[in-house]
Amino acid sequence: MEISDLAKRLAKLTADNSPAIFTALGVAGALTTAYLTGKASFKAAKIISDEEFSVSRGVSFRLGTRDKVEKVWKLYIPPAGSAVVTIACIILANRIGSRRAAALAAAYAISERGFAEYKQKVVEKLGAPKEQKVRDEIAQERVNKNPFNDLFVIGEGQALCYDSYTGRYFLCDMESIRRAENDINYEINSNYYASLTDFYNKIGLPRTSMSDNVGWNADKLLEVEYSAVLSETGKPCIAIDFRVEPVRGYSRLQ
Repeated sequence: MEISDLAKRLAKLTADNSPAIFTALGVAGALTTAYLTGKASFKAAKIISDEEFSVSRGVSFRLGTRDKVEKVWKLYIPPAGSAVVTIACIILANRIGSRRAAALAAAYAISERGFAEYKQKVVEKLGAPKEQKVRDEIAQERVNKNPFNDLFVIGEGQALCYDSYTGRYFLCDMESIRRAENDINYEINSNYYASLTDFYNKIGLPRTSMSDNVGWNADKLLEVEYSAVLSETGKPCIAIDFRVEPVRGYSRLQ
């Protein structure tokens, strides 16, 4: 491997991991600053003590604040420099992370808009019945890949249901799901936001590690899609999905 290729790979690796690198440098800098500050403070105390003793020669005497600063300020140059570097690393890590998050959000928005346009065009070209048939087939394939198991059914209800978003089976009924959808949209219209956890609570599904962090706001209400499928054992199953997927980063302040 040539040196130029190695340098390029190293540069790319550094750029890809720059937030983590700057964060690590910030942590190391904070520890270094604390150590250097403590070391300088001990030296400064000794210098001031020696100076006051030599000047007083047994008589009580204390240096003024200005005199103390003039005698020890140079000791604090290293910790001050370390603090400046530490702050710069923290700011750079935050700035790079914010830019990447903004870029990801923009890319997701573009992808989401493109997918919505694609779905709308499919409905226009195929018609609503054929589009529903395609969704039913996709839902059936998802259920086939995630076989039903009585041990993993959650909640109480009249019908077997399948949440396509998290791949979980649960017991509920169409009326309860529709009522939960209406309640969530009412909450969105009232409070400008509802999380996926709010919806899961209403249909008897436990929250997940990410359901608190995604949801819908007034710009994009919850709209549940239904598909009639069969489980691997031949049991009728209602598969639910979201026409507008819950999006990370929504808040009640938006």
